[in-house]
Amino acid sequence: MRAQWGILGGTFDPIHFGHLAIAEEARERLGLARVLFIPTGAPPHKPRGRADAEDRRRMAELAVADNPAFAVSRLEIDRPGRSYTVETLRALRAQYPEADFTLLLGADMALEFHRWRDPEGILAQATVAAITRPGYDLSHLAALPTAGRITPLEAPGLLISSTDLRARVREGRSIRYLVPAAVREYIAARALYRA
Repeated sequence: MRAQWGILGGTFDPIHFGHLAIAEEARERLGLARVLFIPTGAPPHKPRGRADAEDRRRMAELAVADNPAFAVSRLEIDRPGRSYTVETLRALRAQYPEADFTLLLGADMALEFHRWRDPEGILAQATVAAITRPGYDLSHLAALPTAGRITPLEAPGLLISSTDLRARVREGRSIRYLVPAAVREYIAARALYRA
């Protein structure tokens, strides 16, 4: 039987408990042996993050260190230029031929999935799960060109955003209980997100 792996990509700028909660929910509900967190190098749909790629990778590693089913990949950080999911999946399939992949998308990304580069190529290489997110209605998936090929997944709706976390740090406000302690300590030690 082939191993089932989840793939959770993002800028993780910074990673927070919302990311970890949806990954754990997907791991448990979908029977995933592993969830691979992939910090983006140069994401095509967002401006560069405020922390550099190595800081974002390190924060992700600190955040997942206590969960043996979680790991972090450097794949997109080490790839020059823009990162596209279809290329990432091809590389992962070559690197881990024993695994089948489920791409884990937040509801906001899932509702835009049909506009991504080569959605058919992505669907040929992985199943796709859309994770609920407050403010986004996954019933709209039925009207999109990818209807019926993206599985909705109910997950804890933690209202935490990386944008808000960066603002809190910049304003000198607490991020305790929003990110793992090791991530909070790393942000402070590296003086990330300061004005």
